[in-house]
Amino acid sequence: MGASSTEAVRAVVAPVVAAAGLDLEDLTVAAAGRRRQLVVTVDKDGGVSLEDTAAVAGAISAALDETDVMGPGAYVLEISSPGVGRPLTQPRHWRRATGRLVSLTTRDGQSLTGRLVGAEEDRVLVEVDGAVRGVTLAEVTRARVEVEFRHADAGAVDADDPEAHGDGERDEGHDDEGQDDEGQDDEGQDDEGQDDEDTGETGLDVGRHGEVDGGR
Repeated sequence: MGASSTEAVRAVVAPVVAAAGLDLEDLTVAAAGRRRQLVVTVDKDGGVSLEDTAAVAGAISAALDETDVMGPGAYVLEISSPGVGRPLTQPRHWRRATGRLVSLTTRDGQSLTGRLVGAEEDRVLVEVDGAVRGVTLAEVTRARVEVEFRHADAGAVDADDPEAHGDGERDEGHDDEGQDDEGQDDEGQDDEGQDDEDTGETGLDVGRHGEVDGGR
């Protein structure tokens, strides 16, 4: 799908996302086998919940069904939220990343990596080696949230790291050692719970033109 067609899709999707109280961070259309995949990335202060993704997925699907911007063929709609390594390009991105480990490059070529401890409309505060440094956003040419397994201040598993959560789940499984039968039943229940969670993220809603698939 060309740029002009993608913009036509954005024109339909953007007001739906805004009406749901979310920010449209990105929208892409790409080939996915015989179908096309429409990925809509959304965010809001406090993060996007499963209920948010399910609701906006249904609303976007219904709005697209009323138009022909996706063409006559089937497509897969995926609702996503910004993940680890997301770029920081807007003041709201910095505000939502407060407390995270970030890296940035300034116009004079200086690179910094530290914890974001404050964010204003035109200036951010980054703690580097125990010292807080102020950087104006106009000076920043590139910035992103860095991957980390544990927060330095709390020692808690990073909420954006699925592998870290997976390790925690496996540790809980070891607590059931010696209860093989019950452990097997619990494992089955975990699989079912995972299926339910995936469905919640996707907000499954088969429309006239397409269907909603897994969110990121």
